[in-house]
Amino acid sequence: MPPSKLTNSLKLTAIGILKEKYESMVSSDLGYVILIIDAETNAVGKVIAGDGATYHKVNFTALTFYPKLHEVVEGEVVEITDFGAFVRIGPTDALLHLSQITDDYLKSDVKQGLILSNQSEKTLRISSKIRARITAISLGKSASMGKIGITCRQPFLGALEWVEKEIRRAQGGASGENSNSKDSNVDKKNADSPQARAARKDKR
Repeated sequence: MPPSKLTNSLKLTAIGILKEKYESMVSSDLGYVILIIDAETNAVGKVIAGDGATYHKVNFTALTFYPKLHEVVEGEVVEITDFGAFVRIGPTDALLHLSQITDDYLKSDVKQGLILSNQSEKTLRISSKIRARITAISLGKSASMGKIGITCRQPFLGALEWVEKEIRRAQGGASGENSNSKDSNVDKKNADSPQARAARKDKR
């Protein structure tokens, strides 16, 4: 701790130094450091000859975001480009390439802030809420910003309204199968009824 900052308490000084050093940093070890929350400082420090600063051991608590490969995340489209969209997930923006949005042929309209499908009614626009899977992560050491790639080309991923439609279709198909199963069970019960057995005897 430099002499100029020793006028405050050790804790406040430590938190201030940690904020300057770590907040907004991206590293392969910590991920995205968003906020220094608290710090515990050892009151007994070390002094080095010729150096006016004191050195203390510190344990601190930080709020971080560490993305994991194949993790499913939700975010908001914040920018439309010729090659795709940038999606805000936590403290950073992830790239959603055109080829990773859907199987349909897509057209990007940067002026209107839209990505349109020629084969369906699917549309992405700025402020669209989406669900995606992380497919690529690059968190270089001492980098000011990392790179994250995401995809929506899997079942139940994409704009949330697309996901809701998929869920309704899946539930409708399941209810239809259940209905058919119930009908077959009823037919089986009817076939085993006393009346049905008596009718079969009469035919003989």
